[in-house]
Amino acid sequence: MKKDPAKTAGGTAGESHTALVRRARRINRELAEVYPYAHPELDFENPFQLVVATVLSAQTTDLRVNQTTPALFAKYPTPEDLAAADPAEVEEILRPCGFFRAKTRSVIGLSKALVEDFGGEVPGKLEDLVKLPGVGRKTAFVVLGNAFGRPGITVDTHFQRLVRRWKWTEQTEPEKIEAAVGELFPKKDWTDLSHHVIWHGRRICHARKPACGACPIAPLCPSYGEGETDPDKARKLLKYEKGGFPGQRLNPPQSYLDAGGIPAPPLGAG
Repeated sequence: MKKDPAKTAGGTAGESHTALVRRARRINRELAEVYPYAHPELDFENPFQLVVATVLSAQTTDLRVNQTTPALFAKYPTPEDLAAADPAEVEEILRPCGFFRAKTRSVIGLSKALVEDFGGEVPGKLEDLVKLPGVGRKTAFVVLGNAFGRPGITVDTHFQRLVRRWKWTEQTEPEKIEAAVGELFPKKDWTDLSHHVIWHGRRICHARKPACGACPIAPLCPSYGEGETDPDKARKLLKYEKGGFPGQRLNPPQSYLDAGGIPAPPLGAG
């Protein structure tokens, strides 16, 4: 007989640091079993495409970025091409992403910086990446972790929400969250941890109505009950592959497709 998650939900009253580390790592292990195919949800073929796509993803969805970048990269495949682009033409391509004028300035600016300062190559160091227009620590860690295989924690809105719900930290500033959570895990786990947490935030632990009754880590969550606890009602809240909907990528990894994931539609389809 299964235990009632409401009666077994994790708590933090008197939780020692050692207990917190164990609970945090167990949550990550269980999420790794739920999402063994977790991956960055921006389509990219090289570091240049990834840094541009990540800058474009601010204040919009990865899906909308993925639907927009094929036209951008077809016309401007290299930093040299985008650095020399007519801003008005880039703006027209990026219009669906929102804030398209500011994003146009950023992607043309970072392309010029890549050409002028880095020989047209995306640098593989944090201190160099954050010098690029539109690139902060979050974007830099996405690029480092997924284009260069260098561990980093991506503190986006989903990550911030979930680690606070799980009482891993009470910090509210991204850099402090990054430091607090990083201290709980071996550095080698940071990139995959970021994917697991972000995927869970997008699919189950939503901002407004988390699907608590369908959550595989409910017994470990001190915030269980903030969302819908009825299993049947909770299942109706599930998104992407768990709800039968496409994910974010037009060209997802084969492991995602093998697990029943569906590619997202191109811009204007359906």
